[in-house]
Amino acid sequence: MALPIPLRNSVAPTELELIASEQLIEIVPLIAMERTAFISGAYGPLRPPTKAKIPIWMAVNLKLKKKCHIVPPDWLSVEFLQERLTQETSRPVFSQLPFRFAEVAKILLDVAPDDVPNSDKIRSLLKDIREARQAKSREGLSKIDHSELSLPNLCSMEINEIRPFFIRAMGVLTQINHAEREDEP
Repeated sequence: MALPIPLRNSVAPTELELIASEQLIEIVPLIAMERTAFISGAYGPLRPPTKAKIPIWMAVNLKLKKKCHIVPPDWLSVEFLQERLTQETSRPVFSQLPFRFAEVAKILLDVAPDDVPNSDKIRSLLKDIREARQAKSREGLSKIDHSELSLPNLCSMEINEIRPFFIRAMGVLTQINHAEREDEP
């Protein structure tokens, strides 16, 4: 994804994906593996066909080697996302989604589309949700006030996208407020 120049100064989407890959996800292992210790913790044992929870980075590694099937999270379903899209388009507030939903969805849809039922429809719904949420973000930022800005339920990727603009805008508002105070008698 090509980012506009102002957004290139913040954390890159791939870096956010790396952070998100620490989250645990369920897999169905196709191999047996004893409990293994890593810097981030110990995971396993893996015994097919018993589900196991491991970090996304480990699940991706095993999936690429055809040693597991990834069980998509409950929220990565057509029904759930369709409901959230309806909420996004019919309510002024952001619907509640997992904080790193965009990153996790991208990882899983890139690596394991065969494990995600209706992956093409899910991609489409995620795109529609993203566009609806971006429109709400733009509207919220157009009403920015130096004393308060409330955009609850923003997700990691969305916060990262508006951060550079928000920092500049708050700096300008601070300068304006400071100048107004100096002009007062």
